[in-house]
Amino acid sequence: MKAPLYNSAGEKIGEIELKEEIFGREPKKHVIWEVVKMYLANRRQGTHKAKTRGEVVGSNRKIYPQKGLGRARHGSRKAPIFVGGGKAHGPRPRDYYYEVPKKVKRLALSYALSDRAREGRILVFEEFSFEKPKTKDMVNLLEKIGIFGKNAVFLSGNYNRNLYLSGRNIPKIDVKLARDVNTYDVVRAEYVVIDKTGIEKIEERLGK
Repeated sequence: MKAPLYNSAGEKIGEIELKEEIFGREPKKHVIWEVVKMYLANRRQGTHKAKTRGEVVGSNRKIYPQKGLGRARHGSRKAPIFVGGGKAHGPRPRDYYYEVPKKVKRLALSYALSDRAREGRILVFEEFSFEKPKTKDMVNLLEKIGIFGKNAVFLSGNYNRNLYLSGRNIPKIDVKLARDVNTYDVVRAEYVVIDKTGIEKIEERLGK
């Protein structure tokens, strides 16, 4: 599996070989779906709550006599049938957190990266070199490699302060360390832009 290689100025200088066992797999969508579902579930606060009829403040007296009015039989005004009454079987606070096995997480990330590599959407840089934090320089780089306005995740092998500060204000651009990237980051990005050191970090992480 090959990917285009760029220098720090955004000029294409050739291609780089990616490990087939990590970037050349046949993606299994269900595995990716399982892991993305886990990431999204774990982001939920779970603080949703609706009052039951027993929690609504107010009197429990019968709202009118059982007989004699020709109306339906009712008891408390807090019954779920009334506006302002309690909720029957409403949401309760809960913890949505769960984990899938580490092996499945690694597999899903490999499948997601393989899918992007197969589409030619992994762009490899020799290094990310910004003299100073400047959003305009990042915009120029994005335009030069043809992905300005696209969803993209930039992955650096080592912490690059100038890269992070240059990209953080640009819509649809995420900047992360390669060691921290997850399946959801890759799935929601149209392009994965990564430096050589980042490739090494990912190959080391997924080659276990």
